Amino acid sequence: MLVNATEMLQKARDGHYAVGQFNINNLEWTKAVLLTAQEMNSPVILGVSEGAGKYMTGYKTVAAMVKAMVETLNITVPVALHLDHGSYEGAKACLEAGFSSIMFDGSHYPIDENVAKTTELVKLAHSMGVSVEAEVGSIGGEEDGVIGAGEVADPAECKRIADLGIDFLAAGIGNIHGKYPANWKGLDFDALDKIHQATGGIPLVLHGGTGIPADMIKKAISLGVSKINVNTECQLSFAAATREYIEAGKDQQGKGYDPRKLLLPGFEAIKATVKEKMELFGSVNKA
Repeated sequence: MLVNATEMLQKARDGHYAVGQFNINNLEWTKAVLLTAQEMNSPVILGVSEGAGKYMTGYKTVAAMVKAMVETLNITVPVALHLDHGSYEGAKACLEAGFSSIMFDGSHYPIDENVAKTTELVKLAHSMGVSVEAEVGSIGGEEDGVIGAGEVADPAECKRIADLGIDFLAAGIGNIHGKYPANWKGLDFDALDKIHQATGGIPLVLHGGTGIPADMIKKAISLGVSKINVNTECQLSFAAATREYIEAGKDQQGKGYDPRKLLLPGFEAIKATVKEKMELFGSVNKA
């Protein structure tokens, strides 16, 4: 059974750890993340971007696969199925498809429009027991084709959105999606502290968790970050393991071309990455 992310993130905030959101892209990804969460006895959030949702033939397919997998694999740790960087239409479609959590990213709208749309979606989602994440100040890097510079969110705007009754807030603090450039300045902890103070202790979300040094991650958690999103890192480890398998010619030995064999090293690599992140975030044995 899927749960919304509200309780798991409030517990994380109060316990000074973070729950990982691991984006899923297909069956291998989903299975790897769920099995690792169960092995680590950790709560987990499965993130689905609009692009990945489309790739997997739609949100209904994703929700059905995740629910069936949770049941069949006997997953007993809390699992939330969360729309990542959702549009207004996407958020509504995920509510209909049976997601347990949504993110509405209105950060590219003027603040008044972001407020209006967020207000409506909070009302709708909460009537269905679904948690809501909103965003202020766009996160840098590429996000389904949209390139942002890594803005630092305005604490007053963060407060305005937090006061709408959302459950957790993504606020830009100089973080970006994808690989970090060599000249990256690092996270803006002063801004994070101000946002945390301004928003009354609402659980905060750190997007673009790939490549942020461990000490910065730990400091961010100490300043109220309760959810950290990981996507690129799992993709990189999956690709590296798959490359190694093929370059070693293993796909040409016996039935090494069978997708179950071909995709296995990548699947194990995702599991290893997720395990490492759960240990870093402190969510192990917190289910």
